[in-house]
Amino acid sequence: MVWLFVGNPPLVIARGGFSGLFPDSSSLAYNLALEVSVPNVLLWCDVQLTKDGAGICIPDIRLENATDIASVLKNRNKVYEVNGVPTRGWFSVDFTLPELANVFLTQGVYSRTNKFDGNGLRILTVQDVATTKKPPGLWLNIQHDIFFTQHNLNMRSFVLSVSKSVVASYISSPEVAFLRRIATHFNPRKTKLVFRFLGQDEIEPSTNQTYGSLLKNLTVIKTFASGILVPKAYIWPVDRSLYLQPHTSVVVDAHKEGLEVFASDFANDVPLSYDYSYDPISECLSFIDNGKFSVDGVLTDFPITPSTAINCFAHVGRNASAQAKPLVISKCGSSGDYPGCTDLAYMQAIADGVDVLDCPVQLAKDGTPFCLGSINLIDSTTVVQSSFLNLTTNIPEIKAGSGIFTFSLTWSQIQTLTPAIANPYNVYRLFRNPKHKNVGKFLTLSDFLALSKNASSLTGVLIGIESSNSSVLMKFKDKNTYELVYKVDKNIRDAHDSAVQNIKTFANSVVVSKASVFPENQALLAGATDTVSKLQSFKLPVYVETFQNEFVSQAWDFLSDATVEINSFVMGANVDGVITDFPKTAARYKRNRCLGLGNETPSYMSTVQPRSLMQFVTQTYMPPVQAPYPVLANSDVAEPPLPPVSVGAPTSRLSGGSSSVNMNTLDDSLTNFGVAETPLAPPVPVRVPTSRPGGGLSITMRNKWADLMSWINKLLS
Repeated sequence: MVWLFVGNPPLVIARGGFSGLFPDSSSLAYNLALEVSVPNVLLWCDVQLTKDGAGICIPDIRLENATDIASVLKNRNKVYEVNGVPTRGWFSVDFTLPELANVFLTQGVYSRTNKFDGNGLRILTVQDVATTKKPPGLWLNIQHDIFFTQHNLNMRSFVLSVSKSVVASYISSPEVAFLRRIATHFNPRKTKLVFRFLGQDEIEPSTNQTYGSLLKNLTVIKTFASGILVPKAYIWPVDRSLYLQPHTSVVVDAHKEGLEVFASDFANDVPLSYDYSYDPISECLSFIDNGKFSVDGVLTDFPITPSTAINCFAHVGRNASAQAKPLVISKCGSSGDYPGCTDLAYMQAIADGVDVLDCPVQLAKDGTPFCLGSINLIDSTTVVQSSFLNLTTNIPEIKAGSGIFTFSLTWSQIQTLTPAIANPYNVYRLFRNPKHKNVGKFLTLSDFLALSKNASSLTGVLIGIESSNSSVLMKFKDKNTYELVYKVDKNIRDAHDSAVQNIKTFANSVVVSKASVFPENQALLAGATDTVSKLQSFKLPVYVETFQNEFVSQAWDFLSDATVEINSFVMGANVDGVITDFPKTAARYKRNRCLGLGNETPSYMSTVQPRSLMQFVTQTYMPPVQAPYPVLANSDVAEPPLPPVSVGAPTSRLSGGSSSVNMNTLDDSLTNFGVAETPLAPPVPVRVPTSRPGGGLSITMRNKWADLMSWINKLLS
């Protein structure tokens, strides 16, 4: 690979180790960073000085923000000026190193799990990190030299002294005067000095200039530093709505001056720009593989992500051949980026490289079949803001609570509704693409089929019909052009042989939940089940749902990275397909160069071992033991034959007047669509036909299956 500017791969700097999971600057955090990162990863240490002059690694000048000192050394907090601002807290300048022996590191970011806080993680000195961890490189950050000078502690003397026994690859500081004072003491071939920029409007204390103004004079920076460390927003600004603005010239300008450029503030568990679709690898790639510039390194709380981006995904073209087998199946198209089942969601999924498009089929009052993720219009549209609000009703057989159902409106009425993007994690203030939350138009089934057949990039035609009764699949059994897929509607840990044998009588493959493969307990993997291996032993391919990019959708074990999760299901559990709201992430995963390497697979592309994090949870923080999921029994699968089907006016069970006919005598014509009086219920099975050249398709049906079956047969003939 050829990297812009220096020609070397960008560096990965692990801020406090793997601080996105374990307490910052702890042994656990440093160990994990070394285990799952590129071989030349740099360990970052924020240096604070104790009362007796020891240099310790703690991320915040206020010790209570990263340790349990407030409960161990009570009533010893004080108020000091920090950069001119009166600040109350516990400060290292008031304690000797022996006094801090019983103070332990804790997770300082409250949105992250605290379950590892009971490990008694002692505060490490700079020498501890260098000698016990033996990192490939060490980065010392000196954030508050002036503060320590005010308390008669000499950071310059400490750095010069420790450098005699510890090799620091990089030393950074946001204070110009400090870097000037040490510049002549370090050979840049051995230790490089880096000027750290803070917010553009913040004042650099030794020059009394804003960091924004200092950025305009990189020639001066070059006189005392070999590089600059800037917040990522200096390079790719975002507006107040969290959308990317055009990139700046910071990287190019700094490179012209001979300065290296490092970007900071990378974390997987904070809201990213919506342009990245909650995919942290996409964000990393925008800084290292955009065709115009590349930074020389990234400072991150999650070093596995840039490690993977740099060595597995960078410079891999969209036309690169797939290195992994899983079928990428969309969930209502690219529903993470656009309102589900709209033309825009489907076109985006095709552009993203999806293998199979899905269409959950609903029926309008006039019998028109169309694609929508839910039979309840409230879930996918702004119908409650329309004149159809008076159609709200309760049908517990379909869905708990009230709803406005598709069969209450004609197709022409549904076309007047505004689509609404799904926001499954709005309780966490994580929203999907708000700028396009109400765009696109819904498609009839025939429009969807036409769109699919015109997409040459799709691997085949895939049609599924979802029903509340597995007996529906039997009706398709004689259609040997179909691959029939059975959806298990509950979490399981295994399946009895008799149940699997029963499934094989009417289905060719199975859909299961993620929890049926890797069960969780309070967002920690509790183990691995036998579900996939059992089904595959009967030659039933297994597809798993639903994969999402938002970090809160993933167990902590997957390190807040959707690619880590997908890799663990594909390479660890050997699943045959993934059903996802974000097909771009899964499709890109299949092309990465780190797959298929056998024993040479790098650690950052290795699969997560279930329960690997549980071993670091002490008894105080251990979640209660959960009962295991049930084993799928034959009684869960076996169902009686379907009852006769009634066809008549499209009134569902809300009004009568239907005549009864047998399913096999239904007219193929769309004009004969009627609504079965059989109660509608949540779906269980999905059916999928075999691939055909020229398009890919997944169609889900939640009602009136018999009529739709004959109509689909006509469309596909």
